[in-house]
Parts: sequence; structure tokens; C-alpha cells
Amino acid sequence: MTLALSMDTQSPAWQIVEYLQRHSSATIKELEQMLGVTSSAVRQHLNGLQAAGYVARSTVKAGVGRPYHAYSATDNSRKLFDCHCDDLALTMLEEMFEMVGQDNISHLLKRVSGRLANRYAGSVKSPVLLNRVQEMAGVLGRLGVLTDVIAQDSNTIMLKAYNCPYHELAQEHRQICDMDQEMMQQILGHDVALNACIMDGDGGCSFIVTKDQTVYS
Repeated sequence: MTLALSMDTQSPAWQIVEYLQRHSSATIKELEQMLGVTSSAVRQHLNGLQAAGYVARSTVKAGVGRPYHAYSATDNSRKLFDCHCDDLALTMLEEMFEMVGQDNISHLLKRVSGRLANRYAGSVKSPVLLNRVQEMAGVLGRLGVLTDVIAQDSNTIMLKAYNCPYHELAQEHRQICDMDQEMMQQILGHDVALNACIMDGDGGCSFIVTKDQTVYS
């Protein structure tokens, strides 16, 4: 299985990889229901993905029941979802960070978050909080970020991202996470808090958006 074939987002193999990116693990039965195909077809796709190094299999012992196999994404699989910066852009940012110095990186990224907010604000227009967060998820989706939007109550929405558009930079400069949070807060016009982060080993970045009653009714 080649990387080019894996990038076919309509293929069953890619759907399996994406499902495992969103979930910690899955059984053949779960993947069978997700794809709407037979278990033998699922096994065939899993065998190919395992051989290519994108999926790992483990044995789970559940109480007194029979052990079963669970499948999870490998590091190679997760790399397919890294929204890598262009090499030139990444190198320029790294050089810029060195030039401005550690003390000024936060100020620089605050300016960048403002520019990004201005760029994407036109795509987030709804006065309804849930719709605004869904529009924000759409913006991220066009950047290659896998997201889910979960309404916790009428005033609180979770936007969960399963991959990072700035993964390489964020590994060395955690202020990138603050930039992302600030950018979303400016676009959404409501308080945004980061309560889980891929850089901390979490399965995704969870942004909690809380409605500011003074902004939208």
C-alpha cells in the first residue's frame, strides 16, 4: 500500500485510518458497521494497513469473555494527518523565532493570530454559537484538520481537533497552541479554552467554547 493510495479519502482503507485517528481503537465489528461491508472485507483492508505499518493489532482480555482483537493507529498513520507546513514556510518561521528571541515569540504569535483571524473571519458569520463553531470547524477542515463539534449545553460547545496544522512548530514552541486558541477566540467572539492537547499526549486538542451573553443572544 503506497502513501498516494492512502491519501484517497474515499477509499475504505482511508476511512479505516481516519476512524482510528478519531477513536483510540476499534474492533472488526465496529469497522464493519462503519464501512457497511463484510468482516472478511474489513480484515482484508486491515491486513493491508498492517503490512504498510499504518495499523497495529492488540489482544484485549475482557473479564471472563473470550479475548478479542482491537486495532489502533500507529505513528506512521498519524503522520498522514499531520498538516505539515510547507518546508520553506516552516524554515522561515523557525529562523524568525530565533531572530526575535524567546521573550518576543508570544508577542509575534499574537500578531499572527490576529492576521489569521482576519483571514478566516469571513467564513464564520452565524449569530448562533453552535453554527459559528461548526463554521469554524469547516475552516479547519479546509486546512486538513479532522474535527468534531459536540454541543455540551446551549452555552458550551466543544470543538475537538484530531490532528495539528502546526505540529512541527508546536513540538518546540508551545506558544503555537496559545496562538491557535487566541485565533479561534477572536473569530468566534466568545471565550475559548484549551482543555486537552495533542502535545500533552491527548488523543486530540479539545477547545471549549463558552457563550459570552454580551456578544450574541
